[in-house]
Amino acid sequence: MYFRVRWPDGEIQRCYSPSTVIADYFEPGAVYSVADFVECSRQALGIASARVRAKYGVACAAAADQLVEIETTAAAFTDERRAAVTVEALLPASGSPR
Repeated sequence: MYFRVRWPDGEIQRCYSPSTVIADYFEPGAVYSVADFVECSRQALGIASARVRAKYGVACAAAADQLVEIETTAAAFTDERRAAVTVEALLPASGSPR
């Protein structure tokens, strides 16, 4: 599943989760503080990776890589008190918006 987000600077990023658990954490159109977005991403991608591990015996490298990208991008906005991330869409792996 993909989730498309807009960062405080207007940059759009398409993020990947190997599990639909991301839909339990984010809602299309919702706005999150950068800190909340990062924390929810950590939780959701951690669960997604654990699900892959349970099924295939190894953690999901793509989920870990995605979290690193999110954390790296978020680091640029730590000094902005009102910085917010908008979840624009949740997209199944086929790419159709949800």
